[in-house]
Amino acid sequence: LQRDAKGQYLFDLLCHHLNLLEKDYFGIRFVDPDKQRHWLEFTKSVVKQMRAQPPFTMCFRVKFYPTDPAALKEEITRYLVFLQIKRDLYHGRLLCKTSDAALLAAYILQAEIGDYDPGKHPEGYSSKFQFFPKHSEKLERKIAEIHKSELSGQTPATSELNFLRKAQTLETYGVDPHPCKDVSGNAAFLAFTPFGFVVLQGNKRVHFIKWNEVTKMKFEGKTFYLYVSQKEEKKIVLTYFAPTPEACKHLWKCGIENQAFYKLEKSSQVRTVSSSNLFFKGSRFRYSGRVAKEVMESSAKIKREPPEIHRAGLVPSRSCPSITHGPRLSSVPRTRRRAVHISIMEGLESLRDSAHSTPVRSASHGDAFAGPGRSGRAESSERVAVIADESYSPADSVLPTPVAEHSLELMLLSRQANGAPCSIEEEKESEAGTPAAEAEGELRALCPGAGGLGPAQAQQVNKFVLSVLRLLLVTVGLLFVLLLLLIILTESDLDTAFFRDIRQTPEFEQFHYQYFCPLRRWFACKLRAVVNLLIDT
Repeated sequence: LQRDAKGQYLFDLLCHHLNLLEKDYFGIRFVDPDKQRHWLEFTKSVVKQMRAQPPFTMCFRVKFYPTDPAALKEEITRYLVFLQIKRDLYHGRLLCKTSDAALLAAYILQAEIGDYDPGKHPEGYSSKFQFFPKHSEKLERKIAEIHKSELSGQTPATSELNFLRKAQTLETYGVDPHPCKDVSGNAAFLAFTPFGFVVLQGNKRVHFIKWNEVTKMKFEGKTFYLYVSQKEEKKIVLTYFAPTPEACKHLWKCGIENQAFYKLEKSSQVRTVSSSNLFFKGSRFRYSGRVAKEVMESSAKIKREPPEIHRAGLVPSRSCPSITHGPRLSSVPRTRRRAVHISIMEGLESLRDSAHSTPVRSASHGDAFAGPGRSGRAESSERVAVIADESYSPADSVLPTPVAEHSLELMLLSRQANGAPCSIEEEKESEAGTPAAEAEGELRALCPGAGGLGPAQAQQVNKFVLSVLRLLLVTVGLLFVLLLLLIILTESDLDTAFFRDIRQTPEFEQFHYQYFCPLRRWFACKLRAVVNLLIDT
């Protein structure tokens, strides 16, 4: 990339590579050195948005989940959305009842391996896939039963379409969680969906606010405010606290973009939004893309031969390993897996790992493979009919593993070489780790000359200087307006004691006769000349 290349250039290049036309639903995500997630802004330089040194690692993600994914025009778009939702299901973001979970997993199984074949699929074949953060034998039997008896004959495209239709009906469809705390100090996850703003606590959705009820969003430091206007002129303000000011700003920007995308009728209605009531204070942000209605209208006009989809080879399946991609590590005995993993990790520095705005839970390099110790917890989870932990805690990886490297050793060494953190504590605990999803695409952009001042310090200095300049500009402007107003009032016929006293001072008389009167005559002369010129023409 050139140093001044905009994010839009990189995104268009990627969509051209994927042969993707319905691209407005997608975005490019990256994680800064402080483990804070960001969406790449298309109107700004790629290099200037990065606080790390090249090569940069980014992820191709669904940014705006379609309101009705089954209504997408092209199969390639539906397939990419399918990969993202499959990833959400694996990471615990898509909460659902056990019956729904079994059906969704069966659709994935049908899309991955096709019809059930007794010769190819021995007893327990569904256990070779990892669909959820944790499994149970009962759930695996239910998945296999649905796959055998109900889905025979469905093509991959049909199975993916049915998967999308089912996922779209779930309450947590489209959730991209932001960890926060409420005013009582309780942990919560905030998220923006195609239908509105949601708050998740435990395994429950405690708040759901439609987009047309959200009147304003703002943040101050770590505090995020959501202003809501409901029926009967009832107005409420929801307040939440993010872990860091950067996480709060990211939450605010995501909210502004999602509201603009789903609520507005035209992109021409998009306005620049300020995080503060005073324009010289706080952050200003403007959504730069098209809105959902425009995207749907544009999609309806697409007329081309459907592009070929390489399901097995687009991105190797790692978050839900396929039988066709060789044996999984989980087939290795537990003690041997630990020995292999520790021998690879020996000598590497153990660092904290998170891909959320703040660490939610540590994620290490075995998370794609559920150990036997999890089945008991999964059984208890089945009793409450929810495929999730006691508290809503979605897992994720900080950075994607390189798409060309399939072995565990290369994944670990590559991540360490790129500065991606590795964690060994979770391996000792449950041998869970960081799978790269099929929806991931790694972009390594070698950008020359990206060095400079310390990124965090430079950003703080720039913010401070910008605030000082804004304050100075506003002060000078106010003083000028006040002076102009004072001159107009003193030169007017307004007869009050205050203005009489001012008019009688020597300084005012000198200003009046030496400056104001000549200036007034000059303006009057020029004005008459312009009027005469207009009359003559």
